[in-house]
Amino acid sequence: MKPIRMMIPLSGLLGLLLPVTAAFAQTVPAPSEFYFDEDRSTAQPIIAVRGEGDALVDRLARMIERDPRAREPMLQLAGIAMKSDREALGRDLYARAMAGLDRNNRLMRPARWNYGWDLYRAGDASGALAQWAVLAEPGPIRGEWLPTTLAVALWTLERKDEAVKWYAAAVRTYPDRWSSPRDIAALLPTWRDADRATLIEVQRAWAANPPTWP
Repeated sequence: MKPIRMMIPLSGLLGLLLPVTAAFAQTVPAPSEFYFDEDRSTAQPIIAVRGEGDALVDRLARMIERDPRAREPMLQLAGIAMKSDREALGRDLYARAMAGLDRNNRLMRPARWNYGWDLYRAGDASGALAQWAVLAEPGPIRGEWLPTTLAVALWTLERKDEAVKWYAAAVRTYPDRWSSPRDIAALLPTWRDADRATLIEVQRAWAANPPTWP
């Protein structure tokens, strides 16, 4: 992706970003037996405004200047910043947008999903896991994306036993998809090659010694 120049009146925008301190436990719940929910409202990009390039960035920045509580534009701009080598700005925007989001807010789950991936791709697997672990807590939604996503983050962090247990949940849910590494590229087209390679390592560890349930 070509970096965006981020033509933002940063002095005004950063003035809106109040210091936000958040501590997310990196303890991951034990996996459930199955994860059948498509969870499409979570696993999708946050798009407040359609567009591209500097014109999109400028429009989002102006929306935030007009309304410092405009969470959706702020989340979209945070993702753009993280992907355009403006990690500090992206983190600040995510923190500001997510402050006070509760479970009932429609943006809570996609915000954590997107922030987790932006952190992971910035090399912060621990921060990513902190975001995704919240979505793994017991509840009515068991997104089918959770087992493989948590597995790759845990494996990256050398928490390999936990990674294999989470991968086993993916296999229990869809044994025809995840029992072999041959379909992983087709199943995860938006993942980077390196991320899919990591998941294949998890799959091979699972195949060598499948954990029992429970």
